[in-house]
Amino acid sequence: MKPTTRGTVAVVVAGVAVAMGAAATPAAATGGVPVPVPLDGVEKSLGIEMPKLGMELPLLIPGVPEGPRYVEGRLIPEGALPRVPMNGQLPGVGLSVPLPRVLGAGFDHVGIDLPASDLRTLTPGLALDAPLSAPDPQHYGVPHLKMPEVGVLAPVLQTVVGGKLGAGSGTGR
Repeated sequence: MKPTTRGTVAVVVAGVAVAMGAAATPAAATGGVPVPVPLDGVEKSLGIEMPKLGMELPLLIPGVPEGPRYVEGRLIPEGALPRVPMNGQLPGVGLSVPLPRVLGAGFDHVGIDLPASDLRTLTPGLALDAPLSAPDPQHYGVPHLKMPEVGVLAPVLQTVVGGKLGAGSGTGR
């Protein structure tokens, strides 16, 4: 095998390995990137228990917009500026705050957990029609004048959010 062929094969194998490793990361699998908030240094330097905080930031994934649809009787296709679907997640948050026996024995932490929830959106779009009708065979193929039509398609946002709030004993999250 020539050295250039071996080099090409090595580059291809390395590229496949990198692609497989990138596909196996948790961020690619869940659609979000976990972000821990490090407060351990403050806790150790002050000698008190600090809140535990963790977040998950979403990765938005653009979808494929619908193509224009031609409607009989219109010169400009329907969906001239199409709406683009975007899928992802709302950010998730987990927080545990120490309460030094404010609520009584056994309740020294209060916590909230808002998991990342799926999000589906459509960007705004535009629908318009020309001020001319389709060619009219009754008038020798000459189109009629009509009022131009312009419409804005509203954006869409769909999600279901859930969470947990609790108080109890323990070291937190």
